[in-house]
Amino acid sequence: MKKSGATAAFNMVKAVGLTLPEVEATTNWAGLPVLKVRGCFVAGLASHRSAEPGTLVVRCALDDRERFLEDAPDTYYVTDYYQPYPVVLVRLPHLDREALRDLLAVSWRMAMEKARRPKRRGREPGIQ
Repeated sequence: MKKSGATAAFNMVKAVGLTLPEVEATTNWAGLPVLKVRGCFVAGLASHRSAEPGTLVVRCALDDRERFLEDAPDTYYVTDYYQPYPVVLVRLPHLDREALRDLLAVSWRMAMEKARRPKRRGREPGIQ
């Protein structure tokens, strides 16, 4: 999937994500669309070459990620590059709107918790 096709696929993610409080749509360093809340990453298109084209990256607790990988390996996956980060990779065509909303709501809660913590220098290189 080319960048423009991936961006078009992100439209449903954006529509669902913007229903959550304080979520804003922006772009990452690579120019790909992302959702943030109070400056903290919620979800976005994967920018690392290890991800399949059109993959969504979503903030996710590591325990939850393991459950996703076990329960739906055709939908959720992780690559070595993303392994250390609290994210899960999602094949968008395999995800319906309701599942997407639930996934983004969990990610939103995690991002809000992070946004409330005192700021530290640096960023999360794998997901920004």
